[in-house]
Amino acid sequence: QVQLVESGGGPVQAGVSLRLSCVAFRLTFTAYTMGWFRQAPGKEREFVSAISSSGHITRYADSVKGRFTISRDNAKNTVYLEMNSLKPEDTAVYYCAADLTTSFVRNAPSSYDFWGQGTHVTVST
Repeated sequence: QVQLVESGGGPVQAGVSLRLSCVAFRLTFTAYTMGWFRQAPGKEREFVSAISSSGHITRYADSVKGRFTISRDNAKNTVYLEMNSLKPEDTAVYYCAADLTTSFVRNAPSSYDFWGQGTHVTVST
């Protein structure tokens, strides 16, 4: 079955950078918009960023705009999230997700068909 595997999380200090990766298995990768979401303890899952199937359209949450960059390599079935100037409020489990659409970049978790297991990011002061 479809599998999304995230990596790259860990404990870091505020101000540094991290790059998350998500590899998709058994998925027609180019047919999917790919998104990143996060969930902090005690909070709901929230949208972080998404990228269209072609890579030409991206979308970001206001809280990460200018600090995070999403990209994808369709030849490697991989989507990335480059996170710069990390803040303690970025601490969360980060999830990769796939949305079967080539036309839209959506921010609602309910729009996404497949999810990874998540990777933890902890930012300390």
